[in-house]
Formats: sequence, structure tokens, C-alpha cells
Amino acid sequence: MVEKEVKVRINKLKREIEHHRYLYHVKDEQEISDAALDSLKHELFELEEKYPKYLTADSPTQRVGGKPLVKFNKVTHSTPILSLEDVFNMEEVDKWLTKNKRIVDGKYDFFCELKLDGLTVVLTYENGILVRGATRGDGKIGEDVTQNLKTIEAIPLKLEGKNIPKILEVRGEVVMTKKVFNKINNQLKKKGDKLYANPRNVAAGSIRQLDSKVAASRKLDCFVYEIITDIGQKTHQEVHELLKEFGFKTNPNCKYCKSLDEVAKYLKKWQNKRDKLDYQTDGTVIVINNILLQKKLGHIGKAERWMSAYKFPAEQATTKVEDIIVQVGRTGTLTPVAVFKPVQIAGSIVSRATLHNQDEIDREDIRIGDTVIIQKAGDIIPDIVKVLKNLRTGKEKKFKIPKTCSICGSKVIKKEGEVNHFCSNNKCFAQEKEKINYFVSKKGFYIEGLGPKIVEQLISVGLIQDASDLFKLTEGDLKPLERFADKSAVNLIKSISNSKEIDFNKFINSLGIRHVGEETAITLAKHFKTFSNLKKTSIEELNAIRDIGEVVAESIYNYFNEKESLEFLNKLFESGVVIKKNKYVNEGKFKGKAFVLTGTLSQLTRDEVKEKIRNEGGEISSSVSKKTDYLVLGSDPGSKYGKAKKLNISMLSEEELLKIL
Repeated sequence: MVEKEVKVRINKLKREIEHHRYLYHVKDEQEISDAALDSLKHELFELEEKYPKYLTADSPTQRVGGKPLVKFNKVTHSTPILSLEDVFNMEEVDKWLTKNKRIVDGKYDFFCELKLDGLTVVLTYENGILVRGATRGDGKIGEDVTQNLKTIEAIPLKLEGKNIPKILEVRGEVVMTKKVFNKINNQLKKKGDKLYANPRNVAAGSIRQLDSKVAASRKLDCFVYEIITDIGQKTHQEVHELLKEFGFKTNPNCKYCKSLDEVAKYLKKWQNKRDKLDYQTDGTVIVINNILLQKKLGHIGKAERWMSAYKFPAEQATTKVEDIIVQVGRTGTLTPVAVFKPVQIAGSIVSRATLHNQDEIDREDIRIGDTVIIQKAGDIIPDIVKVLKNLRTGKEKKFKIPKTCSICGSKVIKKEGEVNHFCSNNKCFAQEKEKINYFVSKKGFYIEGLGPKIVEQLISVGLIQDASDLFKLTEGDLKPLERFADKSAVNLIKSISNSKEIDFNKFINSLGIRHVGEETAITLAKHFKTFSNLKKTSIEELNAIRDIGEVVAESIYNYFNEKESLEFLNKLFESGVVIKKNKYVNEGKFKGKAFVLTGTLSQLTRDEVKEKIRNEGGEISSSVSKKTDYLVLGSDPGSKYGKAKKLNISMLSEEELLKIL
């Protein structure tokens, strides 16, 4: 073949391969077998290798992955990627539409598409050629992952059609099918390796690999759903039609809906059929179809007004309670935990759930051997929804908290008026270990590199008896231990030294005072301002503080009047621990107001919302009571919602709270 013929052949092969890619991914059609297509790709690869000057960036052979990168470069998005407001029923959908109609009157129709559980990406084309692909990042700045995205067959390297704009920017979702995910996990299982939790994590992890050959091996998919560049599109329905013309793969299960009645039918259909899809979805995106209306509505905070995410109900599954074990916490609390036959739910494998206390077990009549329905919404810890008593065989066993601690053998006690059982031995190994683990965690001193295994090792060899001993450790103490090399010993000692300066509230929380958690620690820090004030407090003063009841007040007072506690505190300060100036205020918009949070927040994390409330003088409580002023509602709200409704407590959506702030 002469060189002139080679060039023609290469161009013809590229067009033919792209034609079949378009048929398969965009039109869901197939004219030739996979083997025949592979043969065409192989011929193209050999010709390009022999005549490299004809190799171009849009060649199908460039999907195999290039040289590993050293790092990802940052990319600033031309238009920020904002969040979606969550809705959970048609009543809330109607409320969302009514709110929008108050802002902008007009004729509203809709376009519905499945909300895919994957990784959002932004693709940029110049003169029809893919020049950049980026991750969502924080919505404003993402990472350049072009090399990895090029490995995905569903993403065109060159656009189709006649009227291709000079610049085109689109958004899509990279996903992994359940079929590919199961295949990968089966391979890992054969090797005896740890299995992946869900397809989304694998997809996201693959796109963030510095070696694009890893991404190429994962057989990822991509559905494109939005055009950011203004090319004259009038509706979101038209956007999807244009995307297909350009050669992008769009989700075939999208639907134009002229009214909310049609939206409701669409939601009901996919709520029932979502398990039959080959990819994970947790809801539907409802988009106001008219783009002029979209622009007029704009956004509020970090969320677009013109679209909302309808979340399907939390997934449930049935499994068997194989055992009930007891865990001993840092304050000696015995917590019963149900051990299940492992089951996949809401994208992860679940094998345990806390049963809280004996009263809870008795009330629900949960027995070892029972078949139960469990539920896990988002990242919330799984819990037992219902016991299927009709499936009992008579071999099920009732459970009772043991009379002695399974760790140290000491007597188990239950104080009058309390629901929890406790190990009576303050020196119980399990308690000491958990106390130190909590002390060094993010909620306390946050000593990086000091995990539970190292804590257990240090206790076992006698290097530490309590948390104050950590600050006496030297590199020489650590180097002889198993798993410690010179560098790791130096790093841990440095980490311990760096942790000596600590926020007042985190210091209080780290002490492990019974009944005192993160929120109570913040309340105490705000009230007393300095540690010396807290140390010399009286029961009367503690009782007068909001959200500090008699039991908690007594526990705090006793701690600061026990010889053992005072010796521990002295050792901490002697080792150089310094409490930083208190950062919490008692003034602001929410002064004297108590807030409770429930459900999953979409725009900010729980910690960020709590911090904003505290910075305005508000207080956070973990449970709803008559003293609660506001309940902040996220998605999938729990039992707190029902209790707040009964008590007629004011409720705020995340959006309403942020508007006030």
C-alpha cells in the first residue's frame, strides 16, 4: 500500500469505527459483531504505529490510555456546577413549582431524567475535537482528567453533525454498569482480595487514577445531559436532541412531561422499575423545560431553582440476625449489636446494626435467628425496620445483656432511671482502649497516624496506661515495636507533638466525661469560656445551663472533683497541652435558640451547618424536646421529624436556613 493510500485507509477506518460507536452508544443499534469491530481497530492501530504522522488526537486508538501522569491539573469551570434541591413526594414537587411561579409567572412544562449515581464531568470541544475533560470538584474548580475520559467509548473524541460550534461545553455522568461491577468483584473474589462497595466508588476512583490504562480497563460508560454553551437552544428537550446529533450518548429513559400529572406517572414508573436498570439511580431530576424560564429563575445559594431532585424512598432489604454481640464503649456503656447475614443495600454491604439497648430489643422483640427488614438511607447507619415474626420457626433465641463484662469479667450494672447497662470496672481494658481511641480522634486531639491497632499495641506492651502517657513517648520507645520503622516512629512523635494545642470544646470532648459528647462540650465551652471557670463550677451553675440536665450536671461536677481525673488533667498540662482561646460566641441571630438537624443535607455538610449556627450564637441538640426552637430538615428525615411535628416545633429547610444566615 502506497503512502497516499495509507492516509485514505486510516481516515476511512476512523470514520467506520466512529460510525459503529455512534450506532452502539447513541442509537442502541449494532450492525457488526464486537469481534469484527475489534479487528478494524487493530488494523487502524497497526497503520498508525507504522505511519505515526497520521495519528491524530481524535483517533479511536487513543482510548487505550497514555503515559501515567504525575498529578492532575486544576480546571476552573466556565459556569459553576450547583446543587439540586431535594424533594421526596409530589406534595413537595407541587410546593417547589408554586414557589417558582411566585418568582416568575409563565407556562411551565417539564423534562424528567433519571438521577444517575456516578461522577459528574465537564467536556469541552474546540472545532469539534475533545480538548478537555474535568471532574466537578467543588463546583467551581475541578481536575483535568482528559486522558482518562478519552478511554470511555461513549464519549466522542470528535463531534458528529454539520452545525458544530467553535466551542462546545457539555456536562455528563460517568457510571459503571452493574454487570461490569459484578465482573470486577468476581475477579477480586477469586484472588481473595477485598471487594468494592458499589459501582459509583469504582467509577469515581477509576477517573481519578493517574494511569489512564486503569480507567481503560474498567469499561466505564457516560451519559451526557446538559449543554452549557449557548448555541440557541430553547428547551431542555431540545438540548437532548442536539446532544444526540453531536454524537453523545444520552439516557434513553428521559421523558418530556407537559404537566405535573405526567411527572407523577414518570416518577411512579421508575420508582418501581429502577432495580431493572443496569446502573444505579437514587431518584429523578425534574427540569423546567423552558430555558428562558430557567435563566429568569436562576439560583439561590448553591442550588438551581429551575430543577429539583426527586429522591426515591430509602432502599430496604431482608436478612437474618445471626447473632447479637455486646460492645463496650469508652464510658463503659454496653451496646448490643445485631450481626446480620451480609446483604447489599443502598449501594453497600451491610452486616451489622446497633440495637441501642435492652429496652429497645424487648420493645421490638428482636431475637437471634429472626428474619428482619433493614433500611439504610444514604450514609445513615442501617437499622431494623421490622421483625417478620411469621417466619419464625421456634428456634429463635431471646437475648439478654450479660451480667458480667465479656472483656474484663466485672459486674454489669444498670442505674435507676437509665436505659443503658455499664461495666462497673473503670479500668476495663475495652474502656481504656476506647477512651484513648476517642481522645486521639478528629473529635478530640486528632493525632494523625495513631489508629486503634497502634493504640492497642501501645497498651499491650505497657507504654501507655492512659491518654496522657502518649505525650511522654519518644522515638526510641516506638522503634523496637512491630510495624514501626525509623520514619514512622519520627512521624508519629511529630504528630503527637503537633496536637498539643487544642480548641477548648474539643479538649472537653476528648476527656470522655460520661454523658458529655460534642454538642455538650461546645455548650460548656461557650458558657464557661475558660477551662479554669469550668473546673471550679458548681452543680447549681451547671443545672442552670440550657440542655444540661441534672444527670449530665452531676456527671460533669463529679469528674472535676475526682482525684483520678485531676491527676490525669495535671499530667496533660505538665506535658505541654495548651487550650486555645474559645472561638464560640454567645451573640448573633440565633442567640439562645436550640437547633436539631435531621436527614441528609445537600448543599453543606452537617458539620458546616452546625458551625454556621454556632457562629450566630445558636446551640445544637441531638434530640427533639420542648426546648427545641427549630428542626432543620434534610432529605430522608428520621423519627425526629414526627416528634417535632407533635410538639409543634418550627421547621426549616436547608435552603430557608441558609437564606436566614
